[in-house]
Amino acid sequence: MSETDKESAQRRVDQIRAFNEELTELERESVLSLEPEQRQEISTYHERVLESFRSNFDIDASQKEKQLSLGMRITSFLGAVALATSVFFLFFQFWGNFSTTSQVFVLISFSTLSLVVTVFVASKDSSGYFTKLFALVAFGCFVLNIGMFGQIFNITPSDNALIVWAALGYLLAYAYNVRLLQVAGTLCVIAFVSARVGTWSGWYWIHFGERPENFFPVAILLFIFPLLIDHRRFDGFALSYRVFGITALLLPMLVLANWGHGSYLNLNADVIEGGYQIMGMLLSAVFIWIGLRKGWLHVVNTGVTFFVIYIYTKMFDWWWDLIPKYLFFLLIAAIAVLCLLILKRIREAGLTSAGKIS
Repeated sequence: MSETDKESAQRRVDQIRAFNEELTELERESVLSLEPEQRQEISTYHERVLESFRSNFDIDASQKEKQLSLGMRITSFLGAVALATSVFFLFFQFWGNFSTTSQVFVLISFSTLSLVVTVFVASKDSSGYFTKLFALVAFGCFVLNIGMFGQIFNITPSDNALIVWAALGYLLAYAYNVRLLQVAGTLCVIAFVSARVGTWSGWYWIHFGERPENFFPVAILLFIFPLLIDHRRFDGFALSYRVFGITALLLPMLVLANWGHGSYLNLNADVIEGGYQIMGMLLSAVFIWIGLRKGWLHVVNTGVTFFVIYIYTKMFDWWWDLIPKYLFFLLIAAIAVLCLLILKRIREAGLTSAGKIS
């Protein structure tokens, strides 16, 4: 069965558990009382559905099982890191004893073998935990091997390696629904596109971070990408794209709001800093509004985080040297309370609108 079917099954199991808990609460509060025959029919139906899911998927039928699954995911990640690190140190322990031909053979063999093992484990692993472990190891081996090939043949470092790493990361992420590899691929894409924008502007690619505006194109691409392609089959992928897109846009703006000399704009540094400060706060508010309209809590939280950071950094610039420290922090506390009140009103307005629509 596909990972998509497993996710749908898990959502259905969560709905059944929530329904039973709410039904028990309603009966305890004497709001609703079902006949014993009706309760038995519901229980029998749910048990039949759960048994069907258990026979086909590795689902979590209870909160305790979900906690254990979280522990298994953490263990899978730590195991992948430990295994990839073991391979790394194994290479360097005996690397100097191999000839160039042997080194090339070992590198190709490790990459190929790790991919073959991942595919084989995926065909046998219904839970997906072992598949994700070996997929992470395969990606780690590939990244290490590309770097080792560059050292062996004295190849000039190139940003092309980033897009190759991203390609494999995305391939494994979408094939086996590994969100961590999707994040790794996204980071490689951010670095690659930003480096290319930097080179088009005359900079050496490895110094792309010295011009924060290099990140703006990839930020826009990442945010709109989930709007162009449906990612509902991949748990959390669209969320990651949006969060990374917002971060890749607002974080460079935050840097430029405090370091105007890093801009491509041929303007006074103070003008650049003030402009990006205002633009960053406005865009943060826009993302909060979009998140509320679309029901994207992660977009709202990211926008609020940057909005608060922009306010606090500007407050520090304006008032840190002008007013007593106790008054400065008292002012910060007052603004925090004001922000909470505003967000509370926005939340209440959103709940009211949702109630009218429903």
